[in-house]
Amino acid sequence: MGYGKWISGALGWAVGGPIGAIFGFALGSFLEKESSGDKSTYSTRSRFSQTEERNSFLISLLVLSSAVMRADGKVMKSELAYVQEFLKKNFGPDAALESTKYLKDLLKKEVDIQNVGIQVRRYMRYEARVQLLHYLTGIARADGSVTYAELLILREIALALAIPANESNSIFAMFDNGIESAYQILEVSPEATDSQVKKAYKYLAIKHHPDKVSHLGADVQKSAEERFKKISEAYEKIKNERRI
Repeated sequence: MGYGKWISGALGWAVGGPIGAIFGFALGSFLEKESSGDKSTYSTRSRFSQTEERNSFLISLLVLSSAVMRADGKVMKSELAYVQEFLKKNFGPDAALESTKYLKDLLKKEVDIQNVGIQVRRYMRYEARVQLLHYLTGIARADGSVTYAELLILREIALALAIPANESNSIFAMFDNGIESAYQILEVSPEATDSQVKKAYKYLAIKHHPDKVSHLGADVQKSAEERFKKISEAYEKIKNERRI
């Protein structure tokens, strides 16, 4: 696949919006050509096809990845490797190679998270936004720990994506193996009854089933299975701890 083909094919929805402006830093001639046309797509459309929503997921993933990687003032090789492996595993080697080139340019650009969030919310369903935050949290954890600056950025992104605190805290807890984190994942307190724990698990298992993001393609659906697995593991950990 030629350089520019994968990204340019996915970027049409973003032209005229904040994400398009950010990508213009890396894309140059492509966006310059496209921006001379009709920009009404960003300002008026609110419902997109599955293909267009999938494209918004891919581009948003790169833009917000750069924000998380820049958060603590240094870009770690482990973070870049995490992004590359995720893209290769879920979107193929061509997409991974090409998008990494753009990501290196995006890392030089400031990201207005609030405005990007507005555009993402307009073009992406809630389930896909939750999956996006889960992936971004993985970047922060790639080097073994999450810095305070990274956590602040992740919370800012969660807010911009309209993901409530209980949901985002559940996602952050999925990257910790302690029993307290298991309760956070299920969004219940350690004082919850066995019945409440079981009810919470059933609710989240349905809410976060990988089929919820099947419209984004088999690759994204596959990555959602990790979060679904974490919910099940948290429930099993609590059951073992309580001996139920």
